[in-house]
Amino acid sequence: MHSEIELTREVEAIQIPSGDTVVLPAGTKVIITQSLGGSYTVATEHGLARISAKNADALGIEKQDGSGANLADVLSGPELESAIWEQLKGVFDPEIPVNIVDLGLVYGCEVTEEDGEKVVDVKMTLTAPGCGMGPTIAADAQGKIMQLPGIANARVELVWEPAWNQAMISEVGRMQLGMV
Repeated sequence: MHSEIELTREVEAIQIPSGDTVVLPAGTKVIITQSLGGSYTVATEHGLARISAKNADALGIEKQDGSGANLADVLSGPELESAIWEQLKGVFDPEIPVNIVDLGLVYGCEVTEEDGEKVVDVKMTLTAPGCGMGPTIAADAQGKIMQLPGIANARVELVWEPAWNQAMISEVGRMQLGMV
């Protein structure tokens, strides 16, 4: 059973599923329903909201440095591509406890050089075209990629072709969702 937490300060959050930015005042009572990928989905008296890791202290949670990377260890080639996919596995739809890679939402990832700097382009989709959380999830993906040393820019594009379906969920994702 999740316990109720009182916010220690005002925080900006993202309303689920609309994706609208809201301000939760200090003293708001919340229950953490999901804590994945460094963000927190909370239930409030007005519905679900998502609080980013940078505001974890308002929940009484010590902030974590999510990068885990040493700036001296700049990756390249297959190691960099693998690291990018691992970072993307740290991004979650706030309503589904499976990362965007195992949900089958990431269609492609390409690393190129522009003006001598590494740039990552990701094409991803959502489980439903009308999901208001799309820009937030895309921004999370971009932020996770930008944590890697040596990345100058990351661009995440939401695409709708091919349309997502449940067959795109990986075996790991299916197990997490109890679909096997």
